Amino acid sequence: MMKEKIIEDTGLLIEKLLKEKERKRKIVFTNGCFDLLHIGHIKLLKEAKRQGDILIVAINSDDSVKRLKGPGRPLFPVSERAEILASLEMVDYVTIFDTDDPYPIISKLKPDILVKGGDWEKEKIVGRDIVESTGGKVIRVPLLEGYSTSGIIQKIRNL
Repeated sequence: MMKEKIIEDTGLLIEKLLKEKERKRKIVFTNGCFDLLHIGHIKLLKEAKRQGDILIVAINSDDSVKRLKGPGRPLFPVSERAEILASLEMVDYVTIFDTDDPYPIISKLKPDILVKGGDWEKEKIVGRDIVESTGGKVIRVPLLEGYSTSGIIQKIRNL
């Protein structure tokens, strides 16, 4: 079951989403590195799922994380990060992207709702233009103070 939730082939994922849209189901999209899953991620994913019917989580490839976060990251390979996310009941599909931002995959999937953490200004959320141009909405979820992967890694290093 978990492996069925991980779809790296964008074409196959689009096919599945078209069937869901035919059934009038709302498609929600969020993305991130999800390198070290913490309570902030869980709250974001739960809120994202509440916004629609099908939740897609797009995660950065290992190369993409390394470019964004620097040497030593990711802590866990993309296969493990994908499987961990796919095991969560609120996540319907996990996909992987290799670009520095998710714009190309958002432009292909055209979700109804785009969810990001509150650390993103609405005007700077990647893909906002695509989602809003098709009548969708962009939602910012307030961050849980004190929880970030980088902060947790620093805390561990300081021990």
